[in-house]
Amino acid sequence: MNSKSSMLLIASMVAVFGIMTVPGEISADSNQVTVTPIDEKISLEETVTTMYVPKDNKLPWGTVRGEASDVVERYPIIIQFYKGEDPVHFAQVDAKGDGSYEYKFRVRNVDLETGEAINIFEGDYTVKIYKVIPNANDLI
Repeated sequence: MNSKSSMLLIASMVAVFGIMTVPGEISADSNQVTVTPIDEKISLEETVTTMYVPKDNKLPWGTVRGEASDVVERYPIIIQFYKGEDPVHFAQVDAKGDGSYEYKFRVRNVDLETGEAINIFEGDYTVKIYKVIPNANDLI
């Protein structure tokens, strides 16, 4: 494995561990990274992880973050949330100049009529993150 692909693998793993909230009641545990070639120059990287939002969560926001990595410009990062097999929420964000990204989303809201707090996300979720990356291997 060359140093470029090692850095790419490390950056992808850091991105998965970046799924969190501030200060961090919501957790992300496991991950799986799959790279599928699109053509001789680019590939699609799929990262699958889990997210758990406790029933007694008090935080209003969650965040999906990815550390700086090698991404192909002009291709957005796609983030998908699933509860079991059911799609719950999809998002699209652009990578910053250094290849990092951040997506903030509501996990808790307040009903303006009743003042009651409503959990938008609660329990276990599968989170899939897709990004287009340059091929690390010239043979692909």
